[in-house]
Amino acid sequence: MSHANPPPFLLVHGAYHGGWCWRDVARRLRTSGFDVFTPTQTGLGERRHLLSAHLTMETFVQDIVNVILAEELEDVILVAHSYGSRVCNGVVDRMPERVRHLVHLDGGFAFDNQSRLEGMTPEMREARIAKAMQHDGGISVTGPSAAEFGIADPDLAAWVDRRMTPQPFGPERTALVLNNPLGNGVPATYIACMAPQLAAVAKSAAYAKGRDDWTYIEIDAGHDAMVTHPAQVADILENIVHNGARS
Repeated sequence: MSHANPPPFLLVHGAYHGGWCWRDVARRLRTSGFDVFTPTQTGLGERRHLLSAHLTMETFVQDIVNVILAEELEDVILVAHSYGSRVCNGVVDRMPERVRHLVHLDGGFAFDNQSRLEGMTPEMREARIAKAMQHDGGISVTGPSAAEFGIADPDLAAWVDRRMTPQPFGPERTALVLNNPLGNGVPATYIACMAPQLAAVAKSAAYAKGRDDWTYIEIDAGHDAMVTHPAQVADILENIVHNGARS
């Protein structure tokens, strides 16, 4: 790689996942000479022992903000998968000067400062609350299988299913209030996974496609593209560094 001081990558997972889901993408980026950080949010993955009823969306945002501060990261390529886009929109709302480019990988956004539950239909909201209450009294909620995330390969699906953990429910109940317009002026790219498209992110993908100041890309992959198509995802991310990032 020709960049003397390549920007660091900060890869943020979505619901039910952890930093583990970026394993193969991170490996490729590191081979190309980049520093890569793959934190796991509080209450998930290897940090599942920190699950509590007191977690909020602000907890998740602070998880990522603190990585940037503790590692003294500048000029960051911030990559968010799925639910992680809500989190990373909060990060760039608070510290846009640290982020060179924001990449949404099949991301889902919060609109009008709504919580995830508020963005659902009444029927969906009631069903999700009931599911969480049945699981552990409303502290967390179980999620889909790897197959439902578009992972057809049985070995990969088993690998993901073994690692996924219930999603903390507090962040779904709480809204993340943005003090600036969504994206806060940070250059952004949206990667839409279209094989198939996940219904839960369709509205966000359409929003991204309609923004003239963002780059919009469609790929022939399922929702967990960082697991099933790591080389393609890594290539897109490297291309952003070479051709699509802010100078």
